[in-house]
Amino acid sequence: MSILFIFNRPPYDNTDVAWNALRLAKTLVRQEQTVRIFLMNDSVDLARESCIVLDGYDQDLKAMLKELIAMNVEVEVCGTCLTRCGIHRNEPYYEGAHTSTMAKLAEWVADSDKVLTF
Repeated sequence: MSILFIFNRPPYDNTDVAWNALRLAKTLVRQEQTVRIFLMNDSVDLARESCIVLDGYDQDLKAMLKELIAMNVEVEVCGTCLTRCGIHRNEPYYEGAHTSTMAKLAEWVADSDKVLTF
């Protein structure tokens, strides 16, 4: 089964939304499901080296995403959002998080068994 995660929210937004999504993705990978992640809107900061754990948080979300990349999870990041979104606008995405397009997201949506948005 292929499962697409679409992230929209900033990594550290005083909720556990991104953390729980990353935990679920890792659990599904361990269950041998095919997981892909697409970051858009302010979630693109998760793919930037400048994304650091903020005071009051006990989880490193960037490290969690990098761990998923190391587990062969494909991660695509909105190219338009590179300059429009996040606190760290215009900063590049780190290795393993590929700059992508709406066409790629559309392809992934059409090709996925399940699509989850966070």
